[in-house]
Amino acid sequence: MSVLGRVVRSGVGRRRVQTLVIGLTMTMAVTAAVLGGSLLVASSAPFDHAFTREHGAHLSVQFDARRATAARLSASAHAPGVAEASGPFGTATVTPHTDIEGMGGGMDGAIDGVPMTVVGRAEPHTGVDRVALTEGRWAERPGEIVISDGSQPFPSLGRRLTFPALPGGPTLKVVGLARSASRTGDAWIVPAQIAALTPNGRGAGYEMLYRLTTADTAARVAAGRRAVAALVPAGAVSGAQSWLTVKKAADRETALFVPFLLAFGVLGLVMSVLIVGNVVAGTVGAGLRRIGILKAIGFTPHQVVRAYVGQALVPAAIGTALGVVAGHLATVPVLSETANVYGTGGRAVAPWVDVAAVAGALGLVAVTAWAAAWRAGRLRTVDALAVGRTPSPGRGRRAGRVSALLPFPRPVGLGLARPFARPARSAAMGAAVVFGTVAVTFAVGLSSSLAEVMAARAHDAADVTVGVLGPQNSVAPGANSSGAKAPGAAKKIAADPAAITAAIDSQPGTGKYYGIATTQATVSGAAGVTSVVAFTGDASCGGYDMVSGRWIEGPGEAVVPTPFLTATDTRVGDTVTLNDHGTAVTVRIVGEVLDTHNQGMEVFTDRATLAAAEPDLQVESHHIAVKAGTDVAAYTDRLNAVLRPLGVTAENGRVGNHSGAVAVLNSLTAVLTLMLVAVAGLGVLNGVVLDTRERVRDLGIHKALGMTPRQTVVMVVTSVVMTGLVGGAVGVPLGVALHGWTMPAMGHSAGLNLPESVIVVYRTPELILLALGGLLIAVLGALLPAGWAARTRTAVALRTE
Repeated sequence: MSVLGRVVRSGVGRRRVQTLVIGLTMTMAVTAAVLGGSLLVASSAPFDHAFTREHGAHLSVQFDARRATAARLSASAHAPGVAEASGPFGTATVTPHTDIEGMGGGMDGAIDGVPMTVVGRAEPHTGVDRVALTEGRWAERPGEIVISDGSQPFPSLGRRLTFPALPGGPTLKVVGLARSASRTGDAWIVPAQIAALTPNGRGAGYEMLYRLTTADTAARVAAGRRAVAALVPAGAVSGAQSWLTVKKAADRETALFVPFLLAFGVLGLVMSVLIVGNVVAGTVGAGLRRIGILKAIGFTPHQVVRAYVGQALVPAAIGTALGVVAGHLATVPVLSETANVYGTGGRAVAPWVDVAAVAGALGLVAVTAWAAAWRAGRLRTVDALAVGRTPSPGRGRRAGRVSALLPFPRPVGLGLARPFARPARSAAMGAAVVFGTVAVTFAVGLSSSLAEVMAARAHDAADVTVGVLGPQNSVAPGANSSGAKAPGAAKKIAADPAAITAAIDSQPGTGKYYGIATTQATVSGAAGVTSVVAFTGDASCGGYDMVSGRWIEGPGEAVVPTPFLTATDTRVGDTVTLNDHGTAVTVRIVGEVLDTHNQGMEVFTDRATLAAAEPDLQVESHHIAVKAGTDVAAYTDRLNAVLRPLGVTAENGRVGNHSGAVAVLNSLTAVLTLMLVAVAGLGVLNGVVLDTRERVRDLGIHKALGMTPRQTVVMVVTSVVMTGLVGGAVGVPLGVALHGWTMPAMGHSAGLNLPESVIVVYRTPELILLALGGLLIAVLGALLPAGWAARTRTAVALRTE
């Protein structure tokens, strides 16, 4: 063991560059593995994990405070089938106004918010539904409020919400942002504040949160609701929400994000495995001559294998430890942002991810080193000594003669011929370049596709948006979390839509614009209600991406999302009947559109289609595309000067888009891509270092014949040019093919068909640059050994054997 230990220590110390390369490669690979594995965990049923962690409510029930007392509701915790309960909590439904000073676009003053359910809770961590704070702190006194992260247009700390419609016009300061996996409220305040948010000074309602003994089906949750209702006065239950409904909505909202993050995670893991195996195999395989010496002095093949496995494991273990630390530093903030994308609380790195990354990395190194050393150890001693550092006779000679005839400087010709002397090693370096190029191409495609998906999902390429209708009169606690209006919900008209249309038409710079009116209807053959979006004007500028068919061109036509076609068992060209306020409206489906709102149960049609059913259906908003060259901010200011007397406000662009989610996922793309490119570059570095060490005596001869340090650098760098070009040329098509195969599968996993604009995202100039990226990876990997070769003294190189 002492002799083996000396051999291991000697090998590690003697091959410092290879030791450093293995250590750095393992650091990068394990960092990518920890990040990728953590993304896989975070993307595996994110709602289920958050619900379990936060002890979510299987059933949340709203009660009328005029029909049941708090004591009576507390007794419902002992209903049959109820395992645990929290509450009652006072509730109120209010519509806040928020200050928007400093939001830009010439806006000042305040704008109407959306109706929200406010819950009085003294602390976030009750027995059921432990609300997770994402920013700030919990409300501690009257005048403070915690907003559900993502529920309001501008949920930021320090913003003040006013309620001018309530007695005394109370004002609340946002002191925290939080998330409830059960979605049991839009905001939380101290219980003493509830009275000030209701006109009559009494609690508008109560909320009880229940965990049931069994809640895996809708029928069992419904049985739990009936058991609770039986213990309270008749008519006291005003609403209820099942966790299964929340889960379905949450899964639909994250369905587009999960496949992207899964792809990033798998990419990181696969690339780590391939590059680590490549580097370790090349490093161990380069020691044939030393293996021959060890065998000559009496080492058995098993001892040779153990020695070389040990030489690989020492730097690998150090690199793995550093990689775990770096992985945590990189992953924790990424998981926090990923939680924001998924709408769940922040998460730490799962311990088993660290264990799997460490065990997998070291196991991979051990197996790869064992395989390479075992092949070398089985060689006869004389063969190992003869092969040593010398390529097989004749290898590269023909290429050298051909390169001498090319009109290139001799250092360039020597470099171009070098890959043919060590074809196996050149192939290994080429594989590293291919892996890196595939990673970059695939990541660029995913990023571009994600941008297209989010643009299509937002549906609004408008430069300016004008609201026409004010908020609904009321929304019951536990209302539809998707934001869709309840059938027949009353609306408050803030201005004459015709006057707003005239104001828009009068503004110089107005281009195309369209109006939106929404309602709900039932569809023959489909359960539940369907949201109907009716357009006026030219909606072709609205940013709606067609999967198949075409956009609506007149009354009686409709386009629908993929989930609608699936739920109704229809396809483009079929007709469906909408039951709108007792009137049957038949429409023909002329196109399939990418849409995820309301679980994809939406119908887009012309306003005239609904004229018979709802002749008074009002336009709720106008979306304007200004003419080219128009200053959007100045246009908005001019339009607001005309609109303010009408009681409405124009805003730049669209409020509440998903730019934050896009930024998060794009940052993930950048982080993983940089790490994988660095790992690929290290693979090239390792190969060039081995090659340069082997030909050090040849370098001495070249230097003795007059080769300058600059020419030496050119020769070494040129030796990887062909490898980089070929690797890039092979990697880009593979990356494009992988993207083209993955994107439709990702869409299908979310229950969606993706339009061509999401799948076909590469452009010819971009592909050329990506192919040249393979050359860039190879050149960057060769620069350090090229510099070492240039600095090596001629006498030292000539004495080296």
